[in-house]
Amino acid sequence: MKFTQYLTEAKKEGANLHLEHLEDEILNRGVKGGRDAINFLQALRDMLAGHSQSKVNTTTKWDGSPAIFCGINPDNGKFFVGTKGVFNANAKLNYTDADIDTNHAGEGLNAKLKVALRYLPKLGIKGVLQGDMMFAKGDLSEKTLEGESYITFQPNTLIYAVPSDSKLAKTMQAAQMGVVFHTSYTGKTFADMKASFNIDIKNLTPTKDVWFRDAYFTDASGTASFTEEETKQITSILSIVGATFKQTNSMSIGRISGNDTIREYIKTFNNTKVREGQKITNTAAHTRELLRWVEEKLNKDIVSAKMEKTKRDKTMIKNEIMRTLRGSANDLKNIFDIQNGMVDAKNMIIKKLQQMKQVTSTFVQTEDGFKVTNPEGFVAVDKLSGNAVKLVDRLEFSHLNFTAQKNWSK
Repeated sequence: MKFTQYLTEAKKEGANLHLEHLEDEILNRGVKGGRDAINFLQALRDMLAGHSQSKVNTTTKWDGSPAIFCGINPDNGKFFVGTKGVFNANAKLNYTDADIDTNHAGEGLNAKLKVALRYLPKLGIKGVLQGDMMFAKGDLSEKTLEGESYITFQPNTLIYAVPSDSKLAKTMQAAQMGVVFHTSYTGKTFADMKASFNIDIKNLTPTKDVWFRDAYFTDASGTASFTEEETKQITSILSIVGATFKQTNSMSIGRISGNDTIREYIKTFNNTKVREGQKITNTAAHTRELLRWVEEKLNKDIVSAKMEKTKRDKTMIKNEIMRTLRGSANDLKNIFDIQNGMVDAKNMIIKKLQQMKQVTSTFVQTEDGFKVTNPEGFVAVDKLSGNAVKLVDRLEFSHLNFTAQKNWSK
């Protein structure tokens, strides 16, 4: 997919290079999305069952901020840094501090981009890389957590902690910034660049000023593996998912996934349960509740309209949406059953990956102090197609993301 097509697709789906949850792919891309999600889970199961010829790469999802895009613009040969604004029609590519002042007036973001512009050129980046900025020098602090001394940084929700006496901590303290790269772009022109999650940063030039790494999860299949019983359990779950998927009307799936309004209403409603930390158990009741919730939303839109023509138009839209939802209620229940099965399989994979020791420890700040928590999640990347989905325990991290104290850069 060309860069311009990639951006158009991202814009169409309401996301700007935003990775989707694996179980939402049946809503995002219909039958193909559901099939791809099942294939991802099967490949991850095979990897953790010890099959060396896995079709997926697994990366750790770092909870960084801001997103950093950097490298050489092939149109002019100049080094730039930026955020997701590099994809706007009026692209915000920053070549100088003055550009950053013009494009990013916010104090925290402004300062971080200037640090990135000063030090990232030392890496000798060819093409363009995307990553998450983890810290600038002033973001590092010393904390005692659970009786141990750590160097910590909090780019977003999670607090990353490295033992103070470790080599890694000393490397980070000597650096002016830290970044984790996860996507690369190549192309003869900026408009024709292609994105790849199968990133290779071995040729970057080391410098003490930048702590950097890729996001690859090292030797996941060799360190954390399913037992025979766990392999049988996840295989059974995936068999039920596959059977339900085959029983679900493909036209209904297409009507639901193909309607932007319906799709976003469903995802928004499901997220209300995540915020409340609720697992969807009774999918029939969940479907009925969804229909009531959507109808109430649409009725409010109609009432709030001031012109009679607008009210009539909104009423027609409401009738069409509700007719689609009511006519597809049984298949919608099946979709939720499919998603639940995918979540069960996904969480088995996540928990197994979490057993491996990570590069840093992770904590979250609560009203009662600091609490040990798991990494944000993982990303599964298809080695052939380059497609990627995120694997996040939503009842753990996504709920945390909605409720925890954060350290955002404005």
